[in-house]
Amino acid sequence: MINTGGPMFGRMLTAMVTPFAEDLTLDIDRAMELARYLVDDQGNDGLVVSGTTGESPTTSDAEKAELLSAVVSAVGDRASVIAGVGTFDTRHTIELLTAAQQAGADGALVVTPYYNRPPQTGLLQHFRAVADASELPLMIYDIPHRTGTPVETATMIDLADHPRIVAVKDAKGDLTASAQVLAATDLLYYAGDDAMTLPILSIGGVGVVGTSTHFSGRGTKQLIQAFLDGKNDEAVRLHRQLLPIYTGVFATQGCILVKAGLELRGRGVGGLRSPMVPATEEQRAALDGALTAAGL
Repeated sequence: MINTGGPMFGRMLTAMVTPFAEDLTLDIDRAMELARYLVDDQGNDGLVVSGTTGESPTTSDAEKAELLSAVVSAVGDRASVIAGVGTFDTRHTIELLTAAQQAGADGALVVTPYYNRPPQTGLLQHFRAVADASELPLMIYDIPHRTGTPVETATMIDLADHPRIVAVKDAKGDLTASAQVLAATDLLYYAGDDAMTLPILSIGGVGVVGTSTHFSGRGTKQLIQAFLDGKNDEAVRLHRQLLPIYTGVFATQGCILVKAGLELRGRGVGGLRSPMVPATEEQRAALDGALTAAGL
């Protein structure tokens, strides 16, 4: 595990898009280049590989392992590398987790099982079984508007007793519930929605797993540091400055607009696999305006 001088995984992580070649095969060289840019230029403490922003539903298990190994090789000596391994099948999730550990990941992001919507007892069983299957520390991804099932407060508090369940990517949009978990556990809370970075920090969270941080990394890191230094006015100023891109990157699916934004800034990483589609001209123009409004 990389020593970030702060929380286990660092404070600012980016859910990295997956670069593709013209024929939509993995572009490993460009993935390594993007990883270096995100860490060395944008200042990310860590990267999440094969999250939803990385189009994980359309990459094979072998591609996930190859991509993860490449990113670890590129930046694993100076940033944490977290593997997205969550599925709606406990057995498959464990298989991906095992491969991630073998590929050198520092941790794993495990989303709430989606579509089949297990009850809370099923969530407890799922996350505990995954945590038992590896030595990697886990970050639970709580995003009920995508999965259909929230991790309820009592469930999250129970899960915190497991020594390898250490963090939460919180995209629930319920600060009261998050504050209750933070008051009762030692879990590390990361905003899973870029615009919630400052609010999450204000209730005891540690940072963000971002999407716009492909572009806003420097400013977001300054925001986090300003808050930690007690410079609340400066943190609020940066929050307001960056808000256009924090929200604008989610005008449609994040992977679509991140790839459009990288192309607009001369760092194209290829197309998207179906059913994702390229940004429209209207979306590209709006994104360009949001980047400009945010000073990016």
